[in-house]
Amino acid sequence: MKKDVVYHDQGMELTGYFSVSDTAKTPAPGILVVQEWWGHNDYVRHRADMLADLGYAAFALDMYGTGKVATSVEEAKAYCGPFYADRELLLRRATAGLDALKNQPQVDASKIAVIGYCFGGTVALELARSGADIKAAVSFHGGLKTSAPAEQGKIKAEVLALNGGADPFVPQEEKDAFEKEMTDADVKFRMIDYPGTTHAFTNPAATARGKEFSLPLAYDAEADKKSWEEMQNLFKKVFG
Repeated sequence: MKKDVVYHDQGMELTGYFSVSDTAKTPAPGILVVQEWWGHNDYVRHRADMLADLGYAAFALDMYGTGKVATSVEEAKAYCGPFYADRELLLRRATAGLDALKNQPQVDASKIAVIGYCFGGTVALELARSGADIKAAVSFHGGLKTSAPAEQGKIKAEVLALNGGADPFVPQEEKDAFEKEMTDADVKFRMIDYPGTTHAFTNPAATARGKEFSLPLAYDAEADKKSWEEMQNLFKKVFG
């Protein structure tokens, strides 16, 4: 089953994408997939389909609103900027997507994980920090800093941060601060750097976009494969 799901957040119409294999054993663990700063596009839908192929029920949420997909850096900044500035808005919009996932009858609402890419990685980590009832949070080349550091005992999820070793958007001091934050809060977490990889290393379109917009973006097939395997190993652990 593949379908669009229209839902709302305080009057804002949002259109997500739900994907589950017709052969999956349901109710299945649910995976919330959070978009890059470009918006709800074909890439985030493709990742939902990949998760469905693994036997999960996946929902690619919509953070910006129906049809809002950026085609330029300026537009992407305008769309995602309000969420970086307002953590309450970010959490409310992400939670609307989480609820939309849990409301699907094919989903085991007691077994939920969140993954995100770039901007979406930041969202996944913020959901975990908020104490959301999730088993795992996975950030692929996402920002690690926060205005509300994790409180001891609040995070229920196991956390996995998968970073580009040469990503200028996530410098070493940010990684060090995240590691200290997670350790001080007694969070079960792993942080993995892929040497020589830069931002958006999981997206095959990243290299072309990097050239188009003069940004340090580049796809790395090996890091893409290894990071996806790390995610799968975590899911097997937390879902049993």
